[in-house]
Amino acid sequence: MMLENFIKAIIVGLGASIPLGPLGIMCIQKTISKGRNSGFSIGLGSSLADVFYATIALFSLSTINDFIDQNRSWVMLIGGIIIFFIGLNIAVSNPVRQLRQPKKSNGSKHAQEILQGFAVTISNPGALVLLLGFFALVGINIGEQYTRYSIVVILAGIFLGTILWWFLLSTGINIFRRRFRLRQLLWINRISGTLIALLGLISAAEGLFRLVG
Repeated sequence: MMLENFIKAIIVGLGASIPLGPLGIMCIQKTISKGRNSGFSIGLGSSLADVFYATIALFSLSTINDFIDQNRSWVMLIGGIIIFFIGLNIAVSNPVRQLRQPKKSNGSKHAQEILQGFAVTISNPGALVLLLGFFALVGINIGEQYTRYSIVVILAGIFLGTILWWFLLSTGINIFRRRFRLRQLLWINRISGTLIALLGLISAAEGLFRLVG
């Protein structure tokens, strides 16, 4: 039973991560501009947020769940604004300056990237809905009384599934990284940043319309 839940949880983690939203675009952009570790750091932040949402679901933390549900419009509005400015920052960033940054700054940069990935995912309430959908799809019952050990096993599986996807994506993109020239990197920054900013605007607009409505 434990092994079965662990495998199901890995599937949930993979399924929840694969859809190419702002995080997927950010992971690709960071990998091409700065390398695999930067792209993977973005994914790691997203994985931590997914585990947070999964914990809410599995422990039936109704207070937090109700808060997210009742304030979904505000979450979408504020989250959309955050995503917009992240995208704008990527669009105007200089890939030449990024490539010339000293190696000693990598640790702090990766920490910032993890926080970015976490912030973008946690500000999207759709991530919780997606997780709940995959829970139902694979047969993990939210209402069931799991032991703490069982919940830890499920959360570990979800984390492994999400991390596996971001590792595969960042590693796959990194293989082709050296084929891009600086001018191409500049356009990749502009296009990916613009797409992320647009997705942020769409989320913010939907949240605003819900509030007005």
